[in-house]
Amino acid sequence: MEKELEVSAEVRTAVNAIKAAILQSQYRAAKGVNREQLSLYFGIGRYISEHSRVGYWGTGAIERISEQLQRELPGLRGFGARNLKNMRTFYEEWQSSLNSAATAAELPQQADAERQAEVTEIVDYSSLMPSKRQPAAADLDISEFVGLGFTHHIEILTKAKNLDERLFYIHQAFVNQWDKYHLREELKADLYHHQGKLPNNFGKAMPDKKSALKALEMFKDEYLLDFINVEEIGERDKADVDEREVENSIVHNVKNFIMTFGRDFAFVGNQYHLEKYGIDFFPDLLFYNRELAALVVVELKRGDFKPAYLGQLSAYLRVLDAEVKKPFENPSIGIVLCKQADRSIVEFLIQGYDNPMGVATYKTAEDVRKVLPTEEELRRVMDEEG
Repeated sequence: MEKELEVSAEVRTAVNAIKAAILQSQYRAAKGVNREQLSLYFGIGRYISEHSRVGYWGTGAIERISEQLQRELPGLRGFGARNLKNMRTFYEEWQSSLNSAATAAELPQQADAERQAEVTEIVDYSSLMPSKRQPAAADLDISEFVGLGFTHHIEILTKAKNLDERLFYIHQAFVNQWDKYHLREELKADLYHHQGKLPNNFGKAMPDKKSALKALEMFKDEYLLDFINVEEIGERDKADVDEREVENSIVHNVKNFIMTFGRDFAFVGNQYHLEKYGIDFFPDLLFYNRELAALVVVELKRGDFKPAYLGQLSAYLRVLDAEVKKPFENPSIGIVLCKQADRSIVEFLIQGYDNPMGVATYKTAEDVRKVLPTEEELRRVMDEEG
């Protein structure tokens, strides 16, 4: 029989308090509803923060608490040392915006006075969500906040560094029902700084202002297509790789592309054949967007933006609207996707066209590698810091 390890009084106190809160939460929410889980984690985070930041607990205390919790609640998941520290981060990052006042009104009543004192150190998680918030959190929608799981919140807290940015991702993840992997990709692509900034003529070409705004929110000014690896496309020199090869790579990874491009897109085809007055046209990529109720053409360009691209795209859109668009659908939308674009000249030229269009740029895995430090540079920095 395994001999029980000796447990210090501090670890015992912490384990008893956290265990009681966990059990109470399990009673109140059998399957861990988000609100209950977030409230519990917020309360545990507060408890850990108050005891670990001011010197009450020594080094390794959180690890010992986690180990003892596992012994006393066999099969317990989500309370490893790393996650306990995540709970502390969750509390510390949100405590100024959420109500952190502690009460014991709904915590389990214990006959033992000392035990009760331990339990009440956990914040009353039933009253986590406030009626009054700090002005900085005026745009915090509580229903959206509690509509996301803890894993989503930790992804956002670790990768979005200011309140506005965090609120943006909370809203987008809730409204679009992103799973944690999609959220991770949007954070990686820096959606906050790229959505709604596409150079476009939607305001002029789409008389319905609501549709124009919806279209602007749908597209970004830059896309991270890091699933495209130019080195793997072919054996020729990288400078000779053209947009057709990039297009083929996108088609082979169309699910990834749609996830990157936005919500409610359905892939129609590539090199889609159009014909008008005996002339053939072949737009690179054709999608349909359910929310916009419109066909969307994406023209891929391997190099920098050229004014002629807008004329080519406008021709495709006119033929699509004349020959393919259904009567109940909105006018087709076109996006030029190129490696570089001078925003000023794009915004100036695009206003001369009547079809709704925009110009965005993209980065591939090769571009990402160019801005990352090499192994030698990393080693040098580490040596200098050491």
